[in-house]
Amino acid sequence: MAGGGILGGGRSSWGYEHTAAARQIGGRWWQQEVKRRERWLVALGIVLHAVYMLSIFDIYFKTPIVHGMDPVPQRFSPPAKRLVLLVADGLRADKFFEPDSDGRFRAPFLRSVMKEKGRWGISHARPPTESRPGHVAIIAGFYEDPSAVTKGWKANPVEFDSVFNRSRHTFAFGSPDIIPIFCRSVPHSTWATYPHEYEDFASDASFLDQWSFDQFHSLLNRSRDDHKLRQMLLQDKLVIFLHLLGCDTNGHAHRPYSSIYLSNVKVVDKIAEDVYNLLENYFNDNQTAYIFTADHGMSDKGSHGDGHPSNTDTPLVAWGAGIKNPRWLISDSLSDDGFRFVDEHKHDMPTPTEWGLRGIERVDVNQADLAPLMATIVGLPCPVNSVGNLPLGYLSLNKAEEVEAVFANTKQILNQFLQKSRLKQLSSLYFRPYKSLANFSSFLDQIEDLISAREYKAALKTCHILRAMSLEGLHYFQTYDWLMLMATITLGYIGWMMNLTLHVLQSYTFFGNIFLKKTQESSLRITKKNVYLSGCLLMTLLSVILYLENSPLLYHAYISMTVFLWTQILSKLQLLNAIWKELSTRNFISKMKLLSVLMMSFIILEFLVASFFNRKLYTWFFLMAGILAALHLFFIASGRHIMALYLWSSCWFLSMFTLMPAEIPDNNPLVVASGGLIVLIGMASRWIQSSSRGDNFKLYIVQMSEQRSQFHKLFLVQASLVVVSSLMVWLSTSHRALKKELLPVHQLINWSIAVVSMILPLFSPPSILSRLTSIFLGFAPPFLLLSIGYEAVFYSAFALVLMGWILLECVNLYSAEYQGPLHVRNLEDNPTGGGYNARSLQLSDIRIPLFFMVLFNIAFFGTGNFASIASFEISSVYRFITIFSPFLMAALLIFKLFIPFLLVICVFSAISKLIRVPRLGCYFIVIIFSDLMTIHFFFLVRNTGSWMEIGNSISHFGLMSAQVVFVLLLLALTSIYTRDIEVPSQKLSWGKAT
Repeated sequence: MAGGGILGGGRSSWGYEHTAAARQIGGRWWQQEVKRRERWLVALGIVLHAVYMLSIFDIYFKTPIVHGMDPVPQRFSPPAKRLVLLVADGLRADKFFEPDSDGRFRAPFLRSVMKEKGRWGISHARPPTESRPGHVAIIAGFYEDPSAVTKGWKANPVEFDSVFNRSRHTFAFGSPDIIPIFCRSVPHSTWATYPHEYEDFASDASFLDQWSFDQFHSLLNRSRDDHKLRQMLLQDKLVIFLHLLGCDTNGHAHRPYSSIYLSNVKVVDKIAEDVYNLLENYFNDNQTAYIFTADHGMSDKGSHGDGHPSNTDTPLVAWGAGIKNPRWLISDSLSDDGFRFVDEHKHDMPTPTEWGLRGIERVDVNQADLAPLMATIVGLPCPVNSVGNLPLGYLSLNKAEEVEAVFANTKQILNQFLQKSRLKQLSSLYFRPYKSLANFSSFLDQIEDLISAREYKAALKTCHILRAMSLEGLHYFQTYDWLMLMATITLGYIGWMMNLTLHVLQSYTFFGNIFLKKTQESSLRITKKNVYLSGCLLMTLLSVILYLENSPLLYHAYISMTVFLWTQILSKLQLLNAIWKELSTRNFISKMKLLSVLMMSFIILEFLVASFFNRKLYTWFFLMAGILAALHLFFIASGRHIMALYLWSSCWFLSMFTLMPAEIPDNNPLVVASGGLIVLIGMASRWIQSSSRGDNFKLYIVQMSEQRSQFHKLFLVQASLVVVSSLMVWLSTSHRALKKELLPVHQLINWSIAVVSMILPLFSPPSILSRLTSIFLGFAPPFLLLSIGYEAVFYSAFALVLMGWILLECVNLYSAEYQGPLHVRNLEDNPTGGGYNARSLQLSDIRIPLFFMVLFNIAFFGTGNFASIASFEISSVYRFITIFSPFLMAALLIFKLFIPFLLVICVFSAISKLIRVPRLGCYFIVIIFSDLMTIHFFFLVRNTGSWMEIGNSISHFGLMSAQVVFVLLLLALTSIYTRDIEVPSQKLSWGKAT
């Protein structure tokens, strides 16, 4: 690699002479100044990305909850005194409705209800298809926005209205993760939950459902002797809620097609039958309504979260007081009635023939529609934040009552719009109203007149029009500040990237010498003072405007950070002018070289953005990269044919994994066999080290220390741990499959292997190959113990490509030395420092951050889709823990996903030492590239359409925003392993061929 380049270094005219001048001007002061500025930049970057990451919740996902509305009471007598809500957590629709292998249906009681005395359909959940948002939609009637995650997923992050709040009394029994959310702050509630320890993934969890029923049964038995309790049960507007968690837990542990899960469907059906018989005998007044549904479904691999129909389609069965009887259809065809699911999925999926329900009318709903349905049945005001549409297809009401029920539902949504409009008008200096509802009162008067005239059909039509306009108005005020916020955040990101670019140019390239010369000029201080004063005045003015508009504190943070960043840029006008003059004096070839490098970088970054939506692009990339790398090595390093073949084959080997399904299928024999592959790779590394004598190139990489015998013993220990971990994979999985439990001794062994193996690399020799091989072997046991399928092989393939990257950089070093002496200066020769005799960055060094970005991203997508909720396979942790512990399980899953990233960072650190470039300088370039992708993802965030797309768009933006912290933390963590890596100081001699 030639030493010259538009960024300087090597034999540039701004080479050693100006570096010496820099040493005379600045010296140690300059190095201290760079370190101080970098600490400040890192702190600023962390704060900025944390704040800007929250901006999508203000722009795209502002909470829909607004307070201050009065509830809308019903103006007719309710058809039922009490309501029973049964939620089978994790029950997918097809497993509920379809027959088993013997042709018998798994829910005979509820099936008889659908045919004889009730209504049925599909309740469509909106992702994230998790338990909390599903229950919020069912009970409160609105779709909780993703910002609730930042405020506490298991607790109640904000106060919202619900059917339970409006009831006269609520009885609830079930999971400790769900029941307290809705009942803890409701004084008129009686509830109980089982301990978290009951949620054991290694056992049949159907007993959890039986526990909920037993608690309710016991309550009824106690009421016969407890007069106060009996009086509460005999009240009207009563709600009974049983949360049945068995299907969810069994689906995670055993998959939804397992016999345990399918048997659990029969359990919940039996509980529904027992509850019905129990209450009908207890009250004997035909005033009880029943609703059976699920919060979400379950994918084939035992997970949920995304928008796949297996997760969003849940069963719905309703019967009892106020519910229509079944309606038998003359034709099996399903007409398009105009109904759309909340994610715009068309209501045209025919009922499968095997369900045996084609002749009975099916009434599908959106999940939030259940809240107004339940409220109407027992005469409660609809929850004030509900956006659900009352499904008249379930209600047994006369025409007048139907119109009154729909009118109440419409006014409740209109009240939300009016409250949002009022609050925004009070806080805006210049208010822009929603013109379509400027005369909303005329709609209300028209509906009242139509009801009085008994023109119920026209009244219903007008209600639907007003409801649709009210929902559009709610969306208008949800997005009221979009333009201002998006412009502010975009300018902020651009300002941040320009500040980083100036820092890299100033601190790690020859441009720093220009700045050192300018520091003595008094005009620079005058310019900075004026710029800072102007920035402070602008920031103050904008803050006053935001204060007068009662804007959230985060708005002040967005504006202040953006103004501050651009103030910093304008304060460096002298440096900007000097850089521009230097670049403008370059010849045409240099300018074209700079332009071509920038264009290539942009193309690669856009490729990485596209890969988030189509991971198969990496297959084509590594197929091409393998050929190009092999050709490069073949022509540059003549005689190294085996090395060229290695680069080609390792890239092609890695290219296979992005063709495999993101939902990793179970394949424990493959996991066990991959342990053998890992040991073979370790043995190959040992062979290279043992055969390096007489080959200067191999010695350059190997650089064996004198501690050969100690390393040999360490290698044997690490290889043995890999073998033992493979055996424990087979033993733990087999034992759990047979005995349905994981022995404590197995857990102890697995934890011990994982911890000890990660400590051993610290005792390996500090040469590049020895240390990296030891790190590879050290993280292999925990990765194997957390693997369930092909991702265990990916670990080896990924490591082979990383080693190929090191070989390629060694070839580049040879190429530079072959073409001319490679001037590697001492620390004093670098105006900025950088450690390990780091030199100034050159234009060609941009390949290091680019290679890093590609390999870092293949670590995201090589074994699935890190950005998708559904790619987290919970069964990966069963060899360490089976008792439900969400935080520990999540920590283990995240640790497994981090291991490939740790390997990339270790290799990145080793290469930065090998070619003597400043690691922090490369880190800042990585952050610049990451933020270019972040801006792209910022504009790709969606809040409409499929929630699988919406959820992924949030994940993409969040992951790229977090890289400023993510990469820095990994650099700090891996420095424990890489800080003492030794690189050769002698010139590279090519030596004999391998």
